[in-house]
Amino acid sequence: MTRRAVSHGRFIALEGIDGSGKSTQCRLLAQALRERGHTVTETREPGGTPFGEQMREVLLGTDRGALSDAAEVYLFAAARAQLVAQVVRPALERGEWVVCDRFLDSSLAYQGVGRGVGIDAVDQANALAVAGCLPDVTIIVDMPLAVAMVRRGLGDRIEAEGGSFHERVAEGYRELATRYPDRIRVVSGSDTPGDVHARVIAELATLM
Repeated sequence: MTRRAVSHGRFIALEGIDGSGKSTQCRLLAQALRERGHTVTETREPGGTPFGEQMREVLLGTDRGALSDAAEVYLFAAARAQLVAQVVRPALERGEWVVCDRFLDSSLAYQGVGRGVGIDAVDQANALAVAGCLPDVTIIVDMPLAVAMVRRGLGDRIEAEGGSFHERVAEGYRELATRYPDRIRVVSGSDTPGDVHARVIAELATLM
C-alpha cells in the first residue's frame, strides 16, 4: 500500500459493511474529539466535495444502470482524489483531526474483494488519488452480516447487492486487518452505539 505521508493533524477513517453502524460512530467520535478541545473536519466517501457528491450520485444511484468493475474503481478513485486535495490534506496541514466515513479501505474491500478486482490492483489504481495521504488509524466496525442486512434494508445500488457480495466484502475487511495490523483496528459493532463508541475511543487512546 502507498506509504503514509507525515501530517500535522490526525486522520481517522471508519469502515465496515453497510449497516454496521460506522456512520453513527463517525458522529460520536467527532463529538468526543471536539469535547477534548480538538478541531475536527468530518467528511465522507464518496462525497465530501461538490464533485465527490456528484460521483456519489453516479456510483450509488439505483437508476444509473450497470457500471463495469473498472469504471467503479476509477470513479471512486476520482472522488477520493478530489477529497484528499480539497478537504483532507488541507485540514491535516492546519493541524485538525479528520474523521472520514469510509476511505481507501472501502475500495480495497468492496471492489478489490467484493467485485474480485484484487486488493493490489485497486490499491495501485488509487496511488495517485491518495498521494500518500492515508489514515493514521482505520477502525473497522465488525457486524454480523445478517444483522447488518436487517439494519440497512434495500438502499442504494451497492447496498442492494446480494448477500454473497456483502460476505465477500466482510471477508475483504478481515483480510485488510490481517495485512495492515499497524494501521487497522477492528471493534465489535454488536452492542449499543455507546458501547461501540467506548471501544473506538479505547483503540485511539494513544493518539488522543
